[in-house]
Amino acid sequence: MSKLRVILVADDPLARAGLAMLLANQPDIELVDQASSADVLVINDVQPPQAIIWDMGWEPAVDLPNWEAWDTPVIALLAHEDDAEAAWRAGARALLSREMDVDKLATAVHATTHGFIVLDPTFGSVMLSDFAEGETAVPDQPLREALTPRENEVLQLLAEGLTNKAIAQKLDISDHTVKFHVNAIMSKLNAQSRTEAVVRATRLGLILL
Repeated sequence: MSKLRVILVADDPLARAGLAMLLANQPDIELVDQASSADVLVINDVQPPQAIIWDMGWEPAVDLPNWEAWDTPVIALLAHEDDAEAAWRAGARALLSREMDVDKLATAVHATTHGFIVLDPTFGSVMLSDFAEGETAVPDQPLREALTPRENEVLQLLAEGLTNKAIAQKLDISDHTVKFHVNAIMSKLNAQSRTEAVVRATRLGLILL
C-alpha cells in the first residue's frame, strides 16, 4: 500500500521535531519534508504533497496564506479557539487542537485527502455556525439552521449507528429527548430519514473526531 505524502510546517523547531517523531511511527504516512511557514511555498511547488500539516503555534493567527487556492488540503493545528475562524476562512480542511493524539492526526490526513472536512469538537461549535450562514465550501447543501451542541452530539452517535435508546443511555437523557433531537437534526438537514441525515451531514463535512 502506498503511503500518503505529507509536508509538516511549523515555525517552532521543537514543535516540528516532535510532530515529525510522531509521524515517523505511522506506517501509512510518509513525511516527505519539513519547513517553516516562510519556506513551505517553495517546497509545495517543487514536490507537491497529498496533505500539509500546519502547526499554527501559540501566537495569534495573522497573515495566513490562501490555503483555499492550494490543491493540497491543509490540516491546521490550533492552540486557541480564537484562531479557528481565521484558519477556516484561509481554507483549512481540518481544524485540530495542538494537543491532539497522533491517531487523530493520522485520521485527519486520510479524511482530508478524500475530500472530507474534519473539525475537532473544541472548534466544531465555532465552525458549524458558518454552515448555517452559507459560508461552507460545499455548495447546494446548506443547513437550514446551525445544529446545537447537543444536536451535534446526537448526530455523531447517529453516524456510529446507535439506536435512540443507546444514544439516550450514552448521553444520560430520555428516549423522548433523543427523538426530539433527531427530528430537529433531520429538519435542519432537510432529510427524510436518519440515514439520509447522516449522508447529508457527511457531504457537508460535519465530521468531528
